[in-house]
Amino acid sequence: MSSTDIATQELKNPVDVAEYLFRRLHEVGIRAVHGVPGDYNLSALDYLPKCGLDWVGNCNELNAGYAADGYARVKGISAVITTFGVGELSALNAIAGAYSEFVPVVHIVGQPTTQSQKDGMLLHHTLGNGDFDVFTKMSAGISCYVAKLNDPHDAATLIDSAIRECWIRSRPVYVTLPTNMVYAKVNGDRLKTPIDLSSPKNDPEKEDYVVDVVLKYLHAAKNPVILVDACAIRHRALEEVHDLVEASGLPTFVTPMGKGAVNESHKNFGGVYAGDGSNAGVREVVESSDLILSIGAIKSDFNTAGFTYRIGQLKTIDFHSNYVRVRYSEYPDINMRGVLRKVVQQMNKLNVTAIPPINNALPQSEKTSTDQTITHAWLWPTVGQWLKENDIVLTETGTANFGIWDTRFPANVTAISQVLWGSIGYALGSCQGAALAAKELQNRRTILFIGDGSLQLTVQELSTMLRNKLNPIVFVICNEGYTIERYIHGWDATYNDIQPWDHVNIPKVFGATDGYKGYRIKTRDEVHKLFAEPSFNESDSLRLVELYMPRDDAPAALKLTADAAAARNK
Repeated sequence: MSSTDIATQELKNPVDVAEYLFRRLHEVGIRAVHGVPGDYNLSALDYLPKCGLDWVGNCNELNAGYAADGYARVKGISAVITTFGVGELSALNAIAGAYSEFVPVVHIVGQPTTQSQKDGMLLHHTLGNGDFDVFTKMSAGISCYVAKLNDPHDAATLIDSAIRECWIRSRPVYVTLPTNMVYAKVNGDRLKTPIDLSSPKNDPEKEDYVVDVVLKYLHAAKNPVILVDACAIRHRALEEVHDLVEASGLPTFVTPMGKGAVNESHKNFGGVYAGDGSNAGVREVVESSDLILSIGAIKSDFNTAGFTYRIGQLKTIDFHSNYVRVRYSEYPDINMRGVLRKVVQQMNKLNVTAIPPINNALPQSEKTSTDQTITHAWLWPTVGQWLKENDIVLTETGTANFGIWDTRFPANVTAISQVLWGSIGYALGSCQGAALAAKELQNRRTILFIGDGSLQLTVQELSTMLRNKLNPIVFVICNEGYTIERYIHGWDATYNDIQPWDHVNIPKVFGATDGYKGYRIKTRDEVHKLFAEPSFNESDSLRLVELYMPRDDAPAALKLTADAAAARNK
């Protein structure tokens, strides 16, 4: 009898590794797994149904990674399965984006057997040099934890640790699953105890000290403001942020990456701050403030309209998941959630200044215009008038990412974009994952704005949406190519041009049935008519809109940021 058989006999409740892994994924809220089948992961996929997980089945691994990213931004965590080498490398761009933007994705890679790896066999999907660890090393730099399930004795522990790290640190983890380990046995009794997903507690004495320091400056400030960014969302501090906004009464602003973090219908909400690209009146209020409570900041170029912030560290308190910085004093190993909670509890009356009014009103020049051309200055406030509470709104890198700054959301809208990583084509794949998550949650519309150039990179995911009976509204901005690239460099260069597509009929090529509806919209009146159509607003099927806009039109914030990027590139 082998040592493995003896070890299995010693287990009171033996469970296969694959079942253990998938039941843990189900436990943390995942209900569907993205990916592409390959011979090194096929046997593992057989376990999905018995663990309550649906298989999505994407058109390629890159799209699967994007979709897992979008799913995680709605549900809190996600999983994607690829095969060894060829599959996992195709997903790496998407995983890198999730790492960059703090999105928790469990990346599971089906591998050859542990014995094949030890023997250095010349197998397909390898580099032909016997090195089976090379791809793991590639993923290690864009994962916060690596779990190599090569031994049943520690497999369950590694799985639990990987999922915990993914959740707590809100970044991808990498899990290898050799084909022989799929059937290896682990202690199933562990499943009776849920994984501990609670954040490490702050040291009470240190936390109290930091709270006292924050309150000292907050009470002394004459015109403090709150500025909320993406990591407040990613590190699950929104409840504390909302309580702070409500209790303080302070003017509250979001960054582009922080869109959706604050209820934009709240009386304290003042708009988007992005340096020179800010909403009207916002820059003056934020930059004249003597204390900025900056929560979860990511001060990247696109998030700051080309580094045009004018707020110094001397009047800023930064709250993060693992440190708090008060002016130039940094307090490490302190989670912002505990600090914010106590600040709210101990906060007395503050000095509150006026909040700039913000709405979805059109600029005066657009109000009085009789032109039927759909411009960005007209479109994005109009979109804000059409959106509903609880919508999920995705915007692609390019004009849409910048245009949405001028849309004031109703309450509880989730905004998804990839402002930092900025991989063109991300949003369509992400839309599939977000729409699937919305279907699981029910009663949430998923709406995508994507350029005609970006769409061409990941258009196959329309097929996955149809296959999974998803019903997003997809707006394809038809403006003859890569407008954001044109503004950076090569205005008339052929490399910024694309082949025009018949977008409305693409879903039919992918097998869309009679339930699918496509639209070609070229005037403002047609937009208003479309937005008022009940069957367009609520449908069980995919809707795709060709939205025609001038090639040379772009949101003002994009023009500013593109100019800054062009200057840096020189």
